[in-house]
Amino acid sequence: MITGELRTKIDTLWDAFWSGGISNPIEVIEQITYLMFLRRLDDIQASKENKASRTGQFIDRPIYLDETDHLRWSKLKNLHPDEMFAKFRDEVFPWLRELSDTDASDESTYAHHMRDARFTIPTAGLLGKVVDLLDELPLSAGDAKGDLYEYMLGKLATAGQNGQFRTPRQIIDLVVRMMNPAPNDEICDPACGTAGFLVGAAEYISQTYHEDLFDPEFRRHFDSRMFHGFDFDRTMLRIASMNMLMHGVDQPDIRYRDSLAESAAGEADRYSMILANPPFAGSLDYETTAKDLQAIVKTKKTELLFLALFLRLLKPGGRAAIIVPDGVLFGSTKAHKELRTMLVEDHKLDAVVKLPSGVFKPYAGVSTAILFFTKTNSGGTDSVWFYEVTADGFSLDDKRVPLLSETKLGAAPGTPLTDDDHAKNNLPDVLARWPLRNGTEHDRPRTAQSFCVPLSDIVAQDFDLSLNRYKQTIHNEVEHRPPLEIIEELDQLEAEIQQGMSVLKGMLG
Repeated sequence: MITGELRTKIDTLWDAFWSGGISNPIEVIEQITYLMFLRRLDDIQASKENKASRTGQFIDRPIYLDETDHLRWSKLKNLHPDEMFAKFRDEVFPWLRELSDTDASDESTYAHHMRDARFTIPTAGLLGKVVDLLDELPLSAGDAKGDLYEYMLGKLATAGQNGQFRTPRQIIDLVVRMMNPAPNDEICDPACGTAGFLVGAAEYISQTYHEDLFDPEFRRHFDSRMFHGFDFDRTMLRIASMNMLMHGVDQPDIRYRDSLAESAAGEADRYSMILANPPFAGSLDYETTAKDLQAIVKTKKTELLFLALFLRLLKPGGRAAIIVPDGVLFGSTKAHKELRTMLVEDHKLDAVVKLPSGVFKPYAGVSTAILFFTKTNSGGTDSVWFYEVTADGFSLDDKRVPLLSETKLGAAPGTPLTDDDHAKNNLPDVLARWPLRNGTEHDRPRTAQSFCVPLSDIVAQDFDLSLNRYKQTIHNEVEHRPPLEIIEELDQLEAEIQQGMSVLKGMLG
């Protein structure tokens, strides 16, 4: 978690862009990301030079050659702003765009998304200020660089295109902890955006299996084979790649892909885990939709097509946690019912966690839920665990201010919380009850915040998965006075009023 001083520096950096004429938060993040990458290249080159000096050998695959050495961050940052601006515009960015095609390229995935990099900082003064501020940030200090980038991504206060919006960090942490990824997993997000779910999974693996990362084979798996993210927004791909890079994953599989338009046949049954919050963009034309997805479900609805895609991508035994709009749970179209029936009867639907409607504000007020399921191709749903989250630790308005201290917001599962704490943040309770869903949770009444529903009841309700279909509400009995007694009391009050009016008239007459 970043400190107050570091937070102030980032806020100052952000304000410099806004006052300098760049107000689009995506563009701000993109320009900062370019500059952070340039600084990283200089650090890598310095490390290669130090190694060569110690061993007395030539520099292995140098990033900078004699003719480009003047483009290093350490050289550029000391130039006069006017000269620096000209260098960035005329030399640095053309060189960065060609970097991924050279043997000297940085070995990270990010380098491969630089072909259409654009330099849009408008003035030399703004560039000089931004370079000075970025140079002060601790980009090589352990977890600080990851926290720093996450804090900047948190400033994306407007929704993206095509229904894209960032998943709140506390919801990502909840999902990742519930899914409990393991070292042998291959994790995919086919609509990765800024790679929030992949970053959350990487952090969880790093913390839970820290010692395993010293094993060379596992480290290679972690860096290049464990994490896969697709998106069709090239700006998001750059941001996602840098986000993973800042969180210690050097070569994640982050690549361009229109997940609904391209056939998934080549990657069917590949991934052991899918974590995703796909865009709810409405409808697509049949012509633009992959034929193998239409074979699973005939629909134009993107939220249903993504569910079909996830089932296609998962290997048998693979697990998924997917955020869906409420309509998926109770929609009455043939496609809605077919997909719900498929999840329940052909695979194993584990849980439905209902989220409060304000979770995605200020991006959207859409009401959502998280579906947890396992691909089995042979059924296995005995019962489904439902949990109604009414609070996630933040206000459910556009401001989304924290309602608890940072310590309590980050409380580990099982941490004792008061009733008042629970009323403000249900997430620790979700984590505590999740392992009990096949045990004592079956004994909970349907009036409780969480409960289990047997398969037979779900079939009887035509595979409706909305929590309100099964939750029971206790109505307190209210005793009402007999009507005649109330009328008699009204008559008495009216008589007292008339008597008072008579006395008043006598006094005035």
